Amino acid sequence: MGGRGVHFAIDAVMVARLLEAEEDEDTALIVEEIEESWDRPFLFETDKAWDALHRCLSDGTLELSGGSYPLSHVVLGGAQVYEGEEYVVALVRVEQVPEVAAAMARIDKEWLRQRYDTMEFPGYQGVRGDEDFAYTWANFRGLDGFFEAAARAGHAVIFTVDQ
Repeated sequence: MGGRGVHFAIDAVMVARLLEAEEDEDTALIVEEIEESWDRPFLFETDKAWDALHRCLSDGTLELSGGSYPLSHVVLGGAQVYEGEEYVVALVRVEQVPEVAAAMARIDKEWLRQRYDTMEFPGYQGVRGDEDFAYTWANFRGLDGFFEAAARAGHAVIFTVDQ
């Protein structure tokens, strides 16, 4: 998985559309519509740092079910609403968003660095070290505030990345 990751806070209407989509093509069109709206207050880009972030917040792997809730749901966890191999579209349901936000609020740079340094990242394609961690941290900063804002707005969150 090498694409750029983006989180979107979405309302109940958009969640219903995603959950009702019968084919991956339909899901992809809905995600494209969400992406094209580019509603800046309701999106957060993690670029390619999403890979290391998911590993740090879960169990060191890119397994969709890896790690423990609620941190496992920050990036790849949650309901998978796309079944194909072209995209990952992971949905954090509206009732889960406040729990994920609260868990993320406790993460500081030292905690993330400790996880980054001590966990094995099987199959990681980045070059681990100070520069990679700085990139990971820079792309994490503000993600907790994004989840908090989504919770206040009563929105669910999807994470999208193309493969």
